[in-house]
Amino acid sequence: MDGLVLLVADHLHVLMLVGLLGALLLGYPVGLTLGGVALVFAGLGTWLCVFDPARLSNFPLRVVELMNNSQLYAIPLFVLMGVVLERSRVAEDLIKGLGVLLARVRGGVGLAIVLVGAMLAASTGVVGATVVTMTLIALPSMLAQGYSPRLASGVIAASGTLGQIIPPSIVLILLADAISNANQAASFSQGQLASAAVSVGDLFAGAILPGMMLVGFYLLWVLGQAVFNPRACPSAQDHAAATNAPEAVVSPARLAMALIGPLALVVAVLGSILGGIATPTEAASVGVAGALFLAGLRVSLERGDRLGVLAVAVGLAGLAVACALAGSGLARASGWGGVTGLACAVALGGLAVASWILWREGALRTGLKSTAEITAMVFLILIAAQLFSIVFRELGGDAYIACLLSQIPGGLVGAMLAVMAVMFVLGFFLDFIEITSVVVPIVAPALILMGADPIWLGVMMAVNLQTSFLTPPFGFALFYLRGAAPPSVSTLDIWKGAVPFVALQVLALVLLALFPALATWLPSLGATAGAGS
Repeated sequence: MDGLVLLVADHLHVLMLVGLLGALLLGYPVGLTLGGVALVFAGLGTWLCVFDPARLSNFPLRVVELMNNSQLYAIPLFVLMGVVLERSRVAEDLIKGLGVLLARVRGGVGLAIVLVGAMLAASTGVVGATVVTMTLIALPSMLAQGYSPRLASGVIAASGTLGQIIPPSIVLILLADAISNANQAASFSQGQLASAAVSVGDLFAGAILPGMMLVGFYLLWVLGQAVFNPRACPSAQDHAAATNAPEAVVSPARLAMALIGPLALVVAVLGSILGGIATPTEAASVGVAGALFLAGLRVSLERGDRLGVLAVAVGLAGLAVACALAGSGLARASGWGGVTGLACAVALGGLAVASWILWREGALRTGLKSTAEITAMVFLILIAAQLFSIVFRELGGDAYIACLLSQIPGGLVGAMLAVMAVMFVLGFFLDFIEITSVVVPIVAPALILMGADPIWLGVMMAVNLQTSFLTPPFGFALFYLRGAAPPSVSTLDIWKGAVPFVALQVLALVLLALFPALATWLPSLGATAGAGS
């Protein structure tokens, strides 16, 4: 009996991981599960004299430090930006606009869906909203046009997941925090007092080339289907000729607004971050303001409210002038302060009008509610993960994982393969927030100690986590699509349609592993110096 007790005490950290995984697979809430398992094993460890309960006194300090982390302030802002664009149907206009532009190209709607997915990813970063929106708007028209259900569902699901890897992305923000903490922990274990912080801007810059590579792969796949399997993706013009149906017509003004507005928002948000003009939180604030302006302008035009259109347009112009002055450095120059103040006042007035219009329509009210729910869930998980980390490390879990990874044949290559494989499999069952909160803090310090570049490691994990959204049968993007798809599209079609895109994502992961410069080149240029802090 004493031998069994000693065996349990020596392997309490392993049992802790098994217990956590089992509880998550049973469907218990992630945040409560992390905290509950940590407290249970802290009590068990105290009883077995292998855990010092005084260590829990660090928990409040960790929570305060978490709440003071300015990198995480951008999460609710980016979520609100995405929800507002989705609820006000700006995203719908973008899908229809690109569809009209590419109507004469075989597979044009499929190409438009990929491009829309990339643009929505760069302006929202919210996967669920993107997939559902594109499913409701594009899937019925693609099926009516003669697209294969497999190809149509696969393109929509894969394009919707681009919000995981193309900045701004909640995954990248959470990974930046986790990787930065892991880098600091690795430095402390080597006796170094400080290490270079991995900012959100660094990870945003590192993810751009891999994200664009995935977009290119998706476009090539659709084009390949158009050439070698033309029946699976006809052009809208061919469909209209075969069915005597009129082609969709959109006015040039409506088309310009549908395309230019979101594109300008993407440039404003990402350009300010990568150019070192603004931190991710500041850029997210501008993004929210831009989303409110675009949504207010769209609703006003739809309702025929000329006064609302004028007020919002003038406010948007004021915001553009204020941002231009701030970006050029003239805002603080002598003689320009009054102009900047006037532009900000005009922008605030227009923003108030746009917010009132959206509140009256119900879009802002529901958007704020969704943002509060998502943000509360994310921060509950982050807080509980701090408690789990304290207990796990005190039980010797960090040393155990580091020893385990160092014993895998192949050094860093073998350890990375093992970690990527585990994350890929866990993606079948767990959400990306769960994996980021549990797995990354455990394995990242050991991998960094073995020589992994923190930015490359973070981008590799982001691409891997994106793949988890598409892996049948439990990929979350597939659930979103199934819930919004018409009954004529079977679940098996959705699964089979996702398989080629999972293969393309694995290919991108392999290329990123072989050529780390895909993730490290842009950050090394110093484009994000000063961002994220």
